[in-house]
Amino acid sequence: MKRKTARAAFIKSLPVFAGYIVLGIGFGVLLAKAGYGIWWALIMSLTMYAGTMQYVAVSLLSGGASFITTAVTALLVQARHLFYGISMIEKYKGAGIKKFYLAFALTDETYSLLCDGKHPEGTDLHLFQFLLSLFNQSYWIMGCLLGNFIGTNIEFNSAGIEFAMTAIFVTVFVEQWKSTKNHVPAIIGVLSTAVCFAVFGSENFLVPSMICITLLLFILRKPLEKKEEVNGND
Repeated sequence: MKRKTARAAFIKSLPVFAGYIVLGIGFGVLLAKAGYGIWWALIMSLTMYAGTMQYVAVSLLSGGASFITTAVTALLVQARHLFYGISMIEKYKGAGIKKFYLAFALTDETYSLLCDGKHPEGTDLHLFQFLLSLFNQSYWIMGCLLGNFIGTNIEFNSAGIEFAMTAIFVTVFVEQWKSTKNHVPAIIGVLSTAVCFAVFGSENFLVPSMICITLLLFILRKPLEKKEEVNGND
C-alpha cells in the first residue's frame, strides 16, 4: 500500500512540478540578484515555503524593512492560508503527527489538489496527503536552489521573471476547472476577487476577497454539496 500511495501522490503532484521548478527558479534568480546566496534560498524554502511571500521578502530584505513592516506584510500576503487551514481541519483529522507538516505545507497549489479530500482507491489517505505535500515542497526547493545558482553564475536580464507567480495560479485554476463539473466555487472566487479588487484597490483587496469567498461558500455549502453528490452519481 505504501508504494502504491507514493506512486499515486507523485503522479498527482506532477502538474505542480513544472510550475514550482519554474517559479522557484524565478525566486532563486531574484534572490541572487539581490545579493543573497544559496544558503538563503535553502533556508527560506525550508522554513517559509511561501511562494508569494518569498518573492516579496526579496524586496523587504534588500530594502531593509523593519520587523513590524515585515510581519504586517506577511500577514496580509499570506492571510488566505488561514482560510485554507480552516477548511482542511476535517480532511486532516486522524492524520496524527503528519498534520503538523500538512498544515505547514498547505500552499495554494497543494490545497487545490487536496481540497476535495479524495485519494486513489487502495491508498492510505493521510500518507497520500503527506507525500503529495512533501513532493511539492521538494520541487519548490529544487527550483529555488537551481535559480539561485543560475542567478549567481550567469549574467542576464531578469526583468519580468516574477510573472511566473501569475502563470502558475492560472495553470492551477484551469486544471481545477477541467477536473470538476461543479464550477460554482470557482465562479464565486473569481467574482468575489474582482469585486473586492474594484472596491478596495490592488493593495488591499486580498483579505476582503478571502473573507467574502469563505462566507459565500459557507452559506452555499449544503446546495454545493448536494450538487456535488448529483454530479458524482452521474
